[in-house]
Amino acid sequence: MNGKLERVTSQRRAPLAARPSARAEDASSTRVSALTPEDLLQKATTARSPAMRARYARRGLAAHQPLDRTTQAMLLRQLHLSHYEARRFAQAHEVALQALELGVLVDVIHQDAARAALGARDVEAAIVHLRIAARRGPASRRPFHLWTLGSVLFLAHRYVESAAALARAVRWGTHDKPLYRAHLALVRLAAGDRVDGMQSTIDDLASTPCGQGYGRFVLGHLAYASGAWDAARRYLEAFVTRTEAARPALALALDGELKMSRATLAKMSAN
Repeated sequence: MNGKLERVTSQRRAPLAARPSARAEDASSTRVSALTPEDLLQKATTARSPAMRARYARRGLAAHQPLDRTTQAMLLRQLHLSHYEARRFAQAHEVALQALELGVLVDVIHQDAARAALGARDVEAAIVHLRIAARRGPASRRPFHLWTLGSVLFLAHRYVESAAALARAVRWGTHDKPLYRAHLALVRLAAGDRVDGMQSTIDDLASTPCGQGYGRFVLGHLAYASGAWDAARRYLEAFVTRTEAARPALALALDGELKMSRATLAKMSAN
C-alpha cells in the first residue's frame, strides 16, 4: 500500500515540478516583449552573430511601441549588416534601399548600399551610391565619402576619375588629409604620372594615426612603387594580418584591397 501511495504521490508531483520551468519561459517572453525598440537596437548593435543581429532588428521593427524614423533607420541598418555579414549582398542592398526611404542619415545609408553593391560585384551601382553620399553628406563626412569613391574607382582601374575624387577629398579633408594625399599619389603613379615629393608623402602618412589600418595598404604600395620592398612587405603584411583579424563586415568591405595586397606580396616573393 505504501509503495502504491509513493508511486501516486510521485506521479502527482511530476507536473508540479515542471510548472516553474513554464513560468520561467513566460517570464522570459514577457521580458523580451517589454523591451523597447531602442533596447532591441542596442542588442542588435552588440550581437555576436548575424543571426542574432537580424533577430533583434526584426523584433525592434515589429514592436508595438511608437517607432521614430531615426530608430527605424538604425534598426534597418542592423538588419542590412546582418545580411552583409552573411554575404547575402542582394538582400543587404534591398534593406539599405528601404532605409533610404526614411530620409534619415541618407549619406551614411548610401555608403551601406554601396558596400552591398560591391559585394554583389555591381561596381556601377556602388559608384552611384557613393557619388550621392558625397553630394548629400555634411561637410564633416564629405571627405570620407570622396575618399571611398576614389578607392573604389582606383580598384576598378579608373584612374582619372579616382584622382578627381581623391583630389576633392584632399581639399575637404582635415585630420585624415595625409591618407587622402598619399592615396592620390598612388593613383597617379598607377596612371603613369610623375609624382614629386614621394618620400615626404610617405613620411607624413607613416607618422600620423591614419597611417595605421588602411594607411598600411597605401604605404605598402607606395613603398613597392618606390622600390623599397622590405618596407612594402612589412606594411602590406601588417595590413593583411590586421584586416583578416577584423570584424567580418570590415574584411568584406576591404576584399579588393586584400586581393591587391596579396598579389603584390606574391610578386615580391616571386622575385
